[in-house]
Amino acid sequence: MYYYDDKQITDVLARVKGGKEANVYCCAAHPATGLALIAAKLYRPRQFRNLRNDARYRQGRAILDERGKVVRDEGLLVAIRKKTSVGQEATHRSWIEHEYRTLETLHAAGADVPRPVSHDNSAILMEYLGDAETPAPALHEVRLEREEAEPLFTRLMDNVGLMLRHGIIHGDLSAYNVLYWDGEVRLIDFPQVVHPRENAEAYAIFARDVLRLCQYFARPGVGAEPAALAAELWARHGPPARTVFYDPPPVEEEADGDLDELEDEPEGEA
Repeated sequence: MYYYDDKQITDVLARVKGGKEANVYCCAAHPATGLALIAAKLYRPRQFRNLRNDARYRQGRAILDERGKVVRDEGLLVAIRKKTSVGQEATHRSWIEHEYRTLETLHAAGADVPRPVSHDNSAILMEYLGDAETPAPALHEVRLEREEAEPLFTRLMDNVGLMLRHGIIHGDLSAYNVLYWDGEVRLIDFPQVVHPRENAEAYAIFARDVLRLCQYFARPGVGAEPAALAAELWARHGPPARTVFYDPPPVEEEADGDLDELEDEPEGEA
């Protein structure tokens, strides 16, 4: 395996997450990485992905090749538009490239995201949160007291603002896509990242991200008005006012972390 030969992992220890989009494995890291454990997120083939209406997230987003370069080959772009097998594979590869490049950008900016290690056409290797026996749980599995929840909420909203300053909206942010371990958090799962300047529905998607986090933190008593908070963050960190605003789609009071277009829970790096 490439990752063994390239001195990134030395062993696969356990599968820690499975789903329709990807399987996540806990791996022993090679000493050269400077990490003890690595999470390997192995995507399923494109035909097994369950994300529908993905055009909503691809508005204004370039198709990237395996080197992270914008695809300009007209024949390939036609195949993508026609959704041929070649085109679907290129689209799948582009989703992975966008996720990896997003992790690189945000980690370099100091965001609470896993440190990216490596990737190829089917997998992303990144920092693992937890220990070999127990992967970090998603935040929705954690019951916080108000004293701990308040600073954690502030920290996550700081991350939301930082992402926005760097032209990044998560697109599916909720307590299902935040890992928690010993007071530390990591935001995960960025394949459907949205660019606020290029996507006409960016504000609606952004406001939904903020709403979902507010819903989780309301349980331990952290009071926040989601619509006002989203507007404040957008005014401080978002693109110019000429951006078209859309009202966010309704979200169930007990948000389950799923996109409207997904049938199951989003996968996490663990």
